[in-house]
Amino acid sequence: MTVVNTDPISRYCEKLRHEMSRDTCFIMSYGQREETRLDELYTDTLMEPLNDCNDSLGFLESLDQLLGDHAVFNPQGETIYVVGDAGVGKSILLQKLQNLWSKKELETDAIFLFKFRCRMFSIFKDTEQISLRDLLFKYNCYPDHDPDDEVFDYILRFPEKVFFTFDGYDEIQEDLEQMNEPEVVSPDVKAHPLQLLISLLCGKLLKGSQKVLTARTGIDIQSKVIRKKVALRGFSPAHLKTYIDLHFKEQEHRELVSVQLDASPHLCGLCSTPLFCWIVFKSFRHLHTMHDSFHLPETDITLTGIFLLLSEVFLTRSASPAPSLLKKSTRCASETFKGGLRPLAAFAKLALQGMERGSFLCSQEEITECGLTEEDLSLGFLRGTSEYDASGSAATFEFLHITLQSFLAAFALVLDEQAAASSILKFFAECSRKKQSSCLRFDLCISGSTKPSEKTPFATNEHLQFTNLFLCGLLSKAHSGLMEHLVSPVLLKKKRALLKSYLSTSVKSHLHGLPTFKGSEGKKVHVLPNFLWTLRCIFETGSKDIAQVTAKGITAGFIKLGYCNVCSGDCTALNFVLQHRQKHLGLDMDNNNIGDYGVMQLRPSFSKMTIVRLCVNQLSDSSIEVLAEELCKHKVVEVLGLYNNHITDVGAKLVAQIIEECPKLRVVKIGKNEISAVGGKHLARAIQKSTSIFDVGMWGNSIGDEGAEAFAEALRHHPKLTNLSLSANGITSKGGKCLAEALKENSVLRIFWLVQNELTDDAAPRLAELVQANTGLSHLWLISNQFTVDGIKHLAEALAHNSALKEICVKGNQLSEEEEKEFLAEKRLRFH
Repeated sequence: MTVVNTDPISRYCEKLRHEMSRDTCFIMSYGQREETRLDELYTDTLMEPLNDCNDSLGFLESLDQLLGDHAVFNPQGETIYVVGDAGVGKSILLQKLQNLWSKKELETDAIFLFKFRCRMFSIFKDTEQISLRDLLFKYNCYPDHDPDDEVFDYILRFPEKVFFTFDGYDEIQEDLEQMNEPEVVSPDVKAHPLQLLISLLCGKLLKGSQKVLTARTGIDIQSKVIRKKVALRGFSPAHLKTYIDLHFKEQEHRELVSVQLDASPHLCGLCSTPLFCWIVFKSFRHLHTMHDSFHLPETDITLTGIFLLLSEVFLTRSASPAPSLLKKSTRCASETFKGGLRPLAAFAKLALQGMERGSFLCSQEEITECGLTEEDLSLGFLRGTSEYDASGSAATFEFLHITLQSFLAAFALVLDEQAAASSILKFFAECSRKKQSSCLRFDLCISGSTKPSEKTPFATNEHLQFTNLFLCGLLSKAHSGLMEHLVSPVLLKKKRALLKSYLSTSVKSHLHGLPTFKGSEGKKVHVLPNFLWTLRCIFETGSKDIAQVTAKGITAGFIKLGYCNVCSGDCTALNFVLQHRQKHLGLDMDNNNIGDYGVMQLRPSFSKMTIVRLCVNQLSDSSIEVLAEELCKHKVVEVLGLYNNHITDVGAKLVAQIIEECPKLRVVKIGKNEISAVGGKHLARAIQKSTSIFDVGMWGNSIGDEGAEAFAEALRHHPKLTNLSLSANGITSKGGKCLAEALKENSVLRIFWLVQNELTDDAAPRLAELVQANTGLSHLWLISNQFTVDGIKHLAEALAHNSALKEICVKGNQLSEEEEKEFLAEKRLRFH
C-alpha cells in the first residue's frame, strides 16, 4: 500500500531540497557547454572570522563552523556577514552551503532555505510592490496543494526554521536612503522588494531566521545587525595543491602545473584567488589539448594576461578540433583574436554599455542590438539568469563574472576608433572622486532615517577600478603585439601616451595629497586604499618610467599599508615601484593577507627596508627563510614585526639568526605564533648576544618554563633590553622565579609583562625580592595569573622599599573584592 504524504509543510520542504539540489550540484563554466559537479571541484578557502573591530580571530576549520557559535560577537544579530575580494569564492561558498542543505548534510535546524542574488533586486521598477509571501515563493518555488496557506503560516510562526542566503549586496544598484517608504514590519503588507530585503536582514520581518549575506571587501554594515563576520582569504598553499589534484586528473598535468607554479611565486599569488586560478587551469587544460606545447604564463603574468587567456579559450572553442584530429603544432593568439574580433568587439560593446548605465544584467534585445548571434552566446562570455524571471525562462543574461565584464569594457575602450581618444580615461575620473566609505545602508530599519543623499548607483566602484586596471594592461607594451592586430597602431600609440601622461600626473597628485605625520621612525605616510589600485595599474602597464616617478614621489621614510586588504598578488605591484626607490624605507603591512607568496615577491625590496612589519599576514616558516636571507645580507633592518602568523620553532631559529646578524635591529615582535621552548631558547640566546635590541614581544607562544629559563639568562646582564613581554606562554612559578632572580642583576629593563601565565604564590617572594632590589623596573604586569591575597601581600610589602616602580598590575588573579580592598592604600597595585 502506497502512503501519500498530504502534509503541505513536509512536502514543500522536500520540494525545496529537490530543486536546490538540482540547481547547485553543478558548477557552470564556459557558458552552458560544460559543467562540472560541485563535489568534484569544490575546495575550501581560508575563512577568517573577525570581531567587531575587524581584528582576526584565527581561521574556521569547516563550513559548519561558519553557521555555529564560534566567533560570534553579537548574539542578538541574525546575519552572518561574509566579505571578500572579487573572485575569492563568495558565491561558490553559498552554493556549497545550499547543496549541503539540500542533502541534509548541513548542521542547521532550518527546514526551508531561500536563496537570492542581490542584483535581482535592481530589476524591479521603483513603483513595484510585492508581498513577503511572493518574494519567497515566486523567486524560489511555490508550495503544491496548499489551499490554506499552511506553509507560509508555518514560516511566520517558526522563523527559526528558515535559512536565507543573499549573495552580493554590493551589486545592488539603488540608493536605499532615497526610499521614502516606511519600514516593513508586517508580513502582510506589500512593499518594494528592496524594502523587504532590508527588513529581513534587520530582523523586522521573520525575526530569528538564519541569514548569510555576502559582499565585496570594503562594504561595511552596522555591527548591531551582524551576528558574525567572516573574511574569505582565498587558497592557502595546501588548498591550491588540493585544487590542482581535483582539477587535473592526469598525473603528468599535475606535475607539470606544480613545477611551473613553484617556479613563479607571482603566479602562485594570483592563483590564491580561486577565480583567477580557475581561469589559469582551465586555459592550461584547453590550450594544452589544442596545441602540441602549451605552458603556463611566465613570471610577469598580469591579470590582463590571465583574462586574455580566458578570452582566447572562449574564441578557440568555436573552432575546436574533433578529438580524432591531430593537435595544431603552433599556437598563435593574434590569429585567434583576429578571427574572433567581430563577436569579441560585440561582447566588449555590451559590457561597456552595462558599465556606463550601471548594470550587470542585459536583455536579449540589448544583445541583439550589439550584433551578437545565438551562436556567439555559446562561446561562454554570457550566461542566462533564469532566477530573475518568475516564469523560469532566461529572460536576462549576465557575464560569466563581473570581473570579466570589467575586462571586456576595457577592451571596448581600446577598440573604439570613433570616440575621442581621451574617452579611455572616463572611469579614472569617476574612481578618483573622493567618496565616503561604503556602508550598507540599514538606516531605514534601524533609525528610520529617510534623509536624501547623493545618488550612488553601486555600493562600491571596484568594477570600475578593474576596468581601469585592464585598460592599463591592454595598452601596455607587453600586449602591443596582440593589440596592433586589432586596433590601428597610430590610435593605439596615442591612447597609450594619454594613459601614461594621466597616470604620471595622477600619481604625483595622489602622493602629494596623502596624509603624513611624524613619529619615532620619522616622517610617515598612511597610504589610502585607492593608492593600492594605482600601484596595480602601474604594474599592469609594465612602465618603468611611471614606476620610477612613483618611487621618487614617495618622500616619506615610512609607509603604512596596514588594513588595506593587500593580497599576495599586490606585492608584485608594490615591489615593481619600491625597487626603484634609492633611499631606505620603513614598510608597515600589518593586518593584510600577503602570505608566503607575497613575501617572495617583495624579496628585492627588502634590501632597502629598515622597518619590516608583517604582523597578521598568514606567514609560515618559508617566509622567514626569505626574510633571513635578505635581511642578514643587507643588515639595515631596525624593526621586525611578525606577530600572529604561523611561525614555528624552525622560523624562530631563523629570526634568531636575524637578531644575531643585524646590528641595527632594535625591535622584534613575534608573539602569537607557534613557538615552543625550542624556538624560545634560540631567540633568547640571540637576544643575549645582541647589543642593539631593546624591545621584544613574545606574547602568546608556548615557551614554558624551559624557555623562560633561557630568557632569564639573556636578561641577567643585558645592556640594552628595556621592554619584554613573555605573556601567555605557559610559564609557571618555576620559570617565574628564574626570571625574577635574573632580573635582580639587570638595571636596564623597564617594562616586563608576564600576563596570562600560571604564576602562583610560590613565585611571589622572589618577585617581591626583585621589587625590593629597586633595579629601575617601572612597569610589572602580572594580570590573570594565580596569585591569592597572600602572594599579593609580598608584593605590597616590597613596594614600600621601591620608589621607581610605577605600577604592578595584578588584575584577574584569585582575590575577592573584599581582599582587594585590603590594598587600597597602595595605589601602585592595580586591580582594575
